[in-house]
Amino acid sequence: MSFWLKVTNFIVKISEIIQIVIFPLQTDKIYGIIINMKIKKTNLFITDLDGTLLRNDLTVSPYTAETINRLIAEGMQFTVATARSTGSAVKIIEQLAINVPCVLMNGVCIYDLLSKRYINVEYINRQTALKVAHAFKSHGLEPFMYKIKDNCLSCEYTGLQTESIRKFFDERKKKYDKPFKMVANFEESCDNYVIYFTVLHKYEKLLPLSEELSRMDGIRFEFYKDIYSENEWYLEVFSSRASKYNGIRYLRENFGFTHITAFGDNLNDLPMFEASDVKIAVANAREEVKAKADFITDNNNNDGVARYMEGMV
Repeated sequence: MSFWLKVTNFIVKISEIIQIVIFPLQTDKIYGIIINMKIKKTNLFITDLDGTLLRNDLTVSPYTAETINRLIAEGMQFTVATARSTGSAVKIIEQLAINVPCVLMNGVCIYDLLSKRYINVEYINRQTALKVAHAFKSHGLEPFMYKIKDNCLSCEYTGLQTESIRKFFDERKKKYDKPFKMVANFEESCDNYVIYFTVLHKYEKLLPLSEELSRMDGIRFEFYKDIYSENEWYLEVFSSRASKYNGIRYLRENFGFTHITAFGDNLNDLPMFEASDVKIAVANAREEVKAKADFITDNNNNDGVARYMEGMV
């Protein structure tokens, strides 16, 4: 049981004592408050970032920030599940009082914003990482390779092939101060701290690589369209033990959540939907995501996530 769940249960117990000893004439009212507290502490709302919680300009609107922070103050449990790393995600959501660890890099790691520590990381072993690096190289692709060592995230690369990759690099380095390091080759720098490979390129260029990766043991990947460009796709490779599904399952099992509501828009959100009790797609979501959703809320530019939660909590 998590520390915060223990604190919550302690507060509830104290409230029950106050109910019995100090306010015997208001039993029904206080009992209702206690039950509501218990329900809120076991219900989790979790959302994707890009295309879902974030507007197209990569910001959280003032309305969404105010609504979510107010609901959290009232007892709502809230977090995010994203393909982003701590390098950019933490900066983007810094105005939110998130009270549950985040699922990052498509479930590769669980990060606690309060303690600023990774509480779970799924690594790719060195031999498998070498095979993945070789596969990228054989297809003429230069990905970014991420590592986590001693609670620190780093990102290595061998070159910046395309304009879209250079924009990816510049935005994350200048705007989020992500730690990049250029290396001569991945064969020498691969170790047991590798967690993730990612590349952004045209679908036709990535498709043959995805077919080769699908036959490789020890890894899984997400292959989905970049919502900020017309014809660029992401191919992200990580441990077979990692996924948004497993990330949510980790939160459910370790933090005592019994009911989870998830919000998403893209193909990499489908595993998250599978792990959730209620699935909400924003209006701008891909049709494949809408088809799996229980409800459709407003689009990401019109505060769809916050409006749905405000109506439900």
